Amino acid sequence: DEPKIDNSTQEPMNCTNHTAYVQCLPAPNITCKDHLGIEKVFTGHEVGFYKPISCRNVNGYSYKVAVALSLFLGWLGADRFYLGYPALGLLKFCTVGFCGIGSLIDFILISMQIVGPSDGSSYIIDYYGARLTRLTITNATFRKMQTYP
Repeated sequence: DEPKIDNSTQEPMNCTNHTAYVQCLPAPNITCKDHLGIEKVFTGHEVGFYKPISCRNVNGYSYKVAVALSLFLGWLGADRFYLGYPALGLLKFCTVGFCGIGSLIDFILISMQIVGPSDGSSYIIDYYGARLTRLTITNATFRKMQTYP
């Protein structure tokens, strides 16, 4: 089945630790053995197992609000106050957005979702589906050697 989506967060319901579980209904007349060796014949109406799907942790920070605050009130530091960075918000307020340059840089960083909420959660985005994901390279990343002709 498709996951049930929470209208306020646009994430699957019961998302904990970046994982939600979706019911999987086996086709009718499928026989399965469980880990104890007990056979069960499914009719197509009962849950066979739960499939884990990935989801994002959201805590109420709206992407649209953050971008709007950055665009219109970024020179006052309202965007940084909203996202939970009071020291940077106060610094932007006192310097009028670092003379406008800091406001422009923050607008670009927030629009690209590089700067997010201070608690590490993700933004609430108004649709369920594909989103911007950040690629990272760690020591566990496989790197293919380049060969030159």
